[in-house]
Formats: sequence, C-alpha cells, structure tokens
Amino acid sequence: MTSQSAPFAPVRLSSGYKFIWGFAALGTSLISGVFGALLPIFYQDYLGLSARWIALASGIYAVWNAINDPLFGYITDSTRSKRGRRIPYMRFTAPFLALTFILVWLAPTGAGDRTLFLWMLVTMLLYDTCYTIIGLVYSALLPEVTESDAGRNGLQISASLFGLLGMILGFIIPDLFRPKVGASPSFLPLQVAMVVVGVVSAILIIATTLKVKERPEFTKVDKPLPLGPALRFTFTSRSFLVLVAQNFMSILMQALVVGMLFYMADYVLKMNTMIVLVCVFIPLIVGVPITTLIRRRLGVAGAQQLLLLIAGVGLVLIPFVPSALILPCLMLAGFGLSGPQTLTNVLFAQVADEDEVRSGVRREGAFFGVNALLTKPAQSVAYALIPFVLEATAFVTREANLGQTFLDQPASALFGIKVLIGLIPGVAMILGAILLTWYPLRGKYLEGVQEKVLAMHAEKHARLEQGG
Repeated sequence: MTSQSAPFAPVRLSSGYKFIWGFAALGTSLISGVFGALLPIFYQDYLGLSARWIALASGIYAVWNAINDPLFGYITDSTRSKRGRRIPYMRFTAPFLALTFILVWLAPTGAGDRTLFLWMLVTMLLYDTCYTIIGLVYSALLPEVTESDAGRNGLQISASLFGLLGMILGFIIPDLFRPKVGASPSFLPLQVAMVVVGVVSAILIIATTLKVKERPEFTKVDKPLPLGPALRFTFTSRSFLVLVAQNFMSILMQALVVGMLFYMADYVLKMNTMIVLVCVFIPLIVGVPITTLIRRRLGVAGAQQLLLLIAGVGLVLIPFVPSALILPCLMLAGFGLSGPQTLTNVLFAQVADEDEVRSGVRREGAFFGVNALLTKPAQSVAYALIPFVLEATAFVTREANLGQTFLDQPASALFGIKVLIGLIPGVAMILGAILLTWYPLRGKYLEGVQEKVLAMHAEKHARLEQGG
C-alpha cells in the first residue's frame, strides 16, 4: 500500500496489494461454498436426518448468530493491541476455522436422529463462530484501507473474482467426492477432501494477513465508543438500516440458490452439475469487472439496484419456463448476482464513512457485526425452508430409497425445487432493489460525506505523527 500523495487524497493501492487481498476471499469462500452447497443434501439426503431436527438446529444456529456477530464486531472495534485491532483475530482464528469445518463432515453414519442433530448443531456453532470472526474482520478492513469508492471497488473485484473461484471449487470438490448414483455410499473420499479444503483455506487466509497492514491512526488516535453510544449511532443510521434490509434479501437468495443447485442438476435437469455451475458462474465472473463500468454511470447504489433487478427477473422465471430455458434464466441471474457479490461491501464502506462523520470514530466492525445479526438469520430461514418445502412436495430422499438417488421424483417435488431455487430468491432480489430506493448516500450528499472523511483522516494522521 502506498502512502497518501496529498493530505486530502484517498490512499492508493498497488496491483500486488489488490491481488494478495483476494487470497483470503478464496480461502473463506472455498470453505463457505462447500458448507452451503453440501450441508442440506449431506444431512437430509445422505444421512437421513429429518426436517424437524434440521429446522431445530437451524433455529438454534440463528440465535447464536444473533449474538456472536455484533459481539465480535464491538470487540474488534474496541481492541487496541500493538499488532492492530483486526489482523490478529483473522490470523490466529484461521487454524480453528479449518478444524471446526472438518468436524462438520465427520458425523457418525447410521446414528439416530438425536445423535446426528447434536453433531450437526455443535459443529455448525463452532464453525460459524470461527467463520464469523474471520469474515467480519476481513470485511471491516475494506473501508479502512482506502477512502475512495474506486479503490474499494478494485479491492472488492479482486475479492469477488477469487471468491467466485473458491465458490466454484466449493461446488466442484464435493461433487467430485460425494457418493454417486449407484455407488457404495462411502463418505471417506469426501471426508479426506474436506480435510484438504480446511487446511488450504486456512493457509490462504493467513497469507493475506502477512501482506495487509492496518491503518495505525484508527487504532492509536480513535478512542472506542462505549457500548450505549455505539448502539445508538448504529441503529439511528438510515443508510445502514436500508442497506441491511436489502442485504437480508441477498443472503436469503444466496443460501437458497447455493443449497438447491445440486437438487436442480440431479433431479430437474438430470445433467452433470458442472454444466449448471458454468451457466451460473461464467456470467457472474463476466459481470464482476463490468460492475465498475455500471458504477461509474449510475453510482454504487444505482448499479446495485439494476443488477438486483436483472438477477430477480432471471430467477423468478425458472418455475414457469420450459426446462430448455432454465439454463438461460440461470445465466441471466448469474450476471445480475455480480452486484451483490461486488458492490455490497462498497455500500457498507459508504455507511461507515457517514458514521465516522457523525461519531468521529471508524466502526466498521460494529456495522458488519450488526448487519450479520440482522441478515444471517436469512441463512437459517433458507436451511429450514428447504427440507420443509421438499417434504411438503413429496420429495423422495436417498435415505428413504435405500441409499440410492430416486430420479423419478413426482411433479410436485420438481416444482418445489424450482420454487426454492427460482421464485422465492427471485422475489427477494426484486424487493431488495426496491428497498434501495430509500438509500440516501448518493450524489451531492455522498460527495460531501467523502470530503469530510478525507479531512478527518488527514487530521488523524497528523495527530498520529505528533504522538496522538
């Protein structure tokens, strides 16, 4: 990272810095991609855990999510160590993320519902705690390292491209090693693959922490806000509340689409999963750098709205078009998903800038933590919704079919799969675009906020050089 070229100039970042920045995104998205794609089918379809137990685990998981994200956000904002307030948490939690992720897939086969429920619940909670710490810290670093939307967009493009690679591998790896139709249902190859995924992901996350440096003025000059004022500033930010509402819709969409892709490939389209993945991810990868062009023309919020609408239309059409048009609909949705993938964290950076003007302190951790408090339950809603809709539409699991895939699913089950991957997440995307109409950080107001932030950072940097 280069130094500021002028007192009021945003920090400029080198290409090498942006490249290394993406390593952590590759590690976290590889783990989370595997987790999101494999968890529903692993515990319900492969192990035969009933929907009510999965729903109970998802509900408890949601409660823990409601506690740990704002807690760790406030802790990291308030940390004042010599090594910084973000990087140490990210670096030293990475090995535990790998360990807890591996444990999720070591559930005892042939065990009863209660044993499987407890294994799923405990390992999910441990995994999510580690993932929360790392993901929150990584997100909170983005607004801190540079003040410009263009620079933040560049970092997020790097993170998105690496993250998409990790997400793609998150589908490919379990698909290569999961039990196949007609094969003996051995989980050993899959479990070995999960060990490799966990270890490699931890190494990538640690590698990023060795390159990225924190801005010392935000640790040594800023004084942490007490809990009461911190909560007040957070929950009175209109920009933040509108963005959180939109992001809830995006998280719900992502969890449903990711969790249902194997079902779509296996049961509806009856084709190789890789073909379905290509139709989603190639347009998404193409769309990521294009977000820069759309952002320049429409602004960050306007670009996000347009891409949410594109994704929503593509998904909503899936239950109603002939099977031959499902893949084109997924391609349209994939392109639109480049907005949530690339622009959401840039919008949160704008929210953190506005808050710094109001509170005088940079508090990215609080915003990302409370955002997770309010949006991560969308994942639990999705994980609970999937088995209930499938059961309600008479889906036949592998476990109920003596461990073999039941390809001739009833028409009701096929429609249920299409609703879960198309109609519900598509409506969520369209609602998200509508909600952003009330997002105030645009035009002259946004420019004024950004000018004030640069002046504040120049003053903080001068105070740092003078010894605080």
